[in-house]
Amino acid sequence: MFNKKSPKDMTEAEWREKLTPEQFRILREKGTERAFTGPYWNTFETGTYSCSACGSKLFKSDTKFDAGCGWPSFFEAVAPDVVTEHKDTTLGMVRTEICCASCGGHLGHVFPDGPPPTGLRYCMNGTSMTFTPDE
Repeated sequence: MFNKKSPKDMTEAEWREKLTPEQFRILREKGTERAFTGPYWNTFETGTYSCSACGSKLFKSDTKFDAGCGWPSFFEAVAPDVVTEHKDTTLGMVRTEICCASCGGHLGHVFPDGPPPTGLRYCMNGTSMTFTPDE
């Protein structure tokens, strides 16, 4: 019987094979795309945003808003357990990193300056996600 490997059990070599170089840099090496250059920062179609590494659903378009920051921004994940939070002290700042709970891929950061009802701004790298429009 064939057992599919869990995304959390994949090696870095396997991730390099699966992802584009830019996806690997962002998702596995905690990189960031430049503002206003990645996909989806200016996309407002109806649909679902998923992790580009493992396909887990992360955000719905009805929680997306224009934060003016140049990255796709959302005020809420599809469920609390689809992302994990980690303290990030790089670049001389204290921030909260957001990762995909299924594969551990780096997605971006969350800030407490978003709109109601949550007051959160999930500032995500567009390269770390795929978008599926609603039919």
